[in-house]
Amino acid sequence: MGFSAIDYAVWVVYMIGVAYFGLRASGNQNSAKDYFLGGSGLPWWAVLFSVVATETSTLTFISIPAVAYGGNLTFLQITIGYFIGRVIVALIFLPRYFEGEMFTAYTFLERRFGPSMRNATSITFMFTRLLADGVRLFATAIPLAVLLRLGGAFPEMGDFELYGLSILVITFITLIYTFLGGIKAVVWMDVVQLGVYLGGAIIAAVLLMNNLPDGWSGFETLVVDSGKTQWFDWGWKGDWKAFLSQPYTFVIALIGGAVFSLASHGTDHLLVQRLLATGSLKSGQKALIGSGIIVIIQFSMFLFIGLLLYTFYEAASIESLGLSTQDEIFAKYIVEQMPAGISGLIVAALFAAAMSSLSSSLNALASTTLYDIYLPYQKRVLTTLQELKISRVITLVWGAVLSISALFFASLQLKSGERPTVVELGLGIASYTYGGLLGAFLLGMLSNKAKTKHALVGFFVGLGSLLFMVNGPVQNLLPGEPLELAWPLYTAVGALIVVITGQVLALFSEYKVSR
Repeated sequence: MGFSAIDYAVWVVYMIGVAYFGLRASGNQNSAKDYFLGGSGLPWWAVLFSVVATETSTLTFISIPAVAYGGNLTFLQITIGYFIGRVIVALIFLPRYFEGEMFTAYTFLERRFGPSMRNATSITFMFTRLLADGVRLFATAIPLAVLLRLGGAFPEMGDFELYGLSILVITFITLIYTFLGGIKAVVWMDVVQLGVYLGGAIIAAVLLMNNLPDGWSGFETLVVDSGKTQWFDWGWKGDWKAFLSQPYTFVIALIGGAVFSLASHGTDHLLVQRLLATGSLKSGQKALIGSGIIVIIQFSMFLFIGLLLYTFYEAASIESLGLSTQDEIFAKYIVEQMPAGISGLIVAALFAAAMSSLSSSLNALASTTLYDIYLPYQKRVLTTLQELKISRVITLVWGAVLSISALFFASLQLKSGERPTVVELGLGIASYTYGGLLGAFLLGMLSNKAKTKHALVGFFVGLGSLLFMVNGPVQNLLPGEPLELAWPLYTAVGALIVVITGQVLALFSEYKVSR
């Protein structure tokens, strides 16, 4: 069918509408607190949808179908762990955050270990977001790049140039309402965009089911009979090394998913900021636990779409379909097969959902930069309007930095050779640094003996140790056969190393003093 003039019109109108309503929803911004916390008191159900939209959005829409297309449904095991982790955060972490006024998640670490620990974790958060959100922004550019390539626009441009153009367009539009609107604009647009892109996914699934080449018999032959509907995998084959390197076995997925949620929803200011914006503990808990249920349903739907795509394209390879990466498979179907108008709406919803994630990251990064890095070292007292102005400038700077990060990952993914899907790449990056952050938080909450120096040493030992367990240049320096961890375990192992190192150092110091 192709992308028609109607689709382009729907896309342009929707994008203009997103920017306009985002600004209208933001209200007046009179201080940095209004800008970053919305004055507090946002409805819990709106925050629930905002959390789901922020953590999944384009990565889910684009890349989860690709996971099922190239594999099976075992990714679902991780979502069970995600839910368990959220419940723990809601019952243990959130009460501490609501004890007194907290602008960022790292205020707790400052109170427990001092400003040096807050600085270390805040900078790590920024580094994590820089890499992980660079992947998110790259994922956002996939449908636009596919659209431009298949539509014959800019024929003189190569794949990288098309991705670069897409990234710059998305960043520019997102900055319009994020720069002026702050967290209120971000949250309320998340609510709208989540509804639109989930509705678009349902429409795509229905159309796919009605247009399978050989109907459900073809689905049974290509998908069911080949084992692609498998969702549970125990994975144990008598070899510990092989077991620990498999990401989608039940034990690893459950533990890895739960610990990842402890870190992402308990220590990452990108999501903690939203929960604090509800203004009360019970509202924050309802938003967090409810988001876990929605995420399981959402991942199930997008994995099922991946199986439908596998049937529709009759198990064709990515190369034979003329695609650059596996992540482009769903975008290809949307652009080429969906009815006029619907295709434009879904592509627009994809952009809007991705913009919600980008705007969330920009707002959280600016918040952390202002409160944890800039203001503590200011000798003069700034007025509320001065803080607001600086916040907006910082937002613009982060927009430019994230664009550069996205261009780097575009270059990386488009090179020849096998690459992970962008959702696996993004989660793997986040999992790596989340281990240190979660370990520092747990050490602060569980140990009364640990001091600042113990926490700092443990934090950096945890981050450094993972380099020797992750497949990469550092691990390649090791003699013999190295231990390779599956990405869902990065957070759990990193956190464990931080806690053990910090507590052992604390006990050793106490022993030396007592002698």
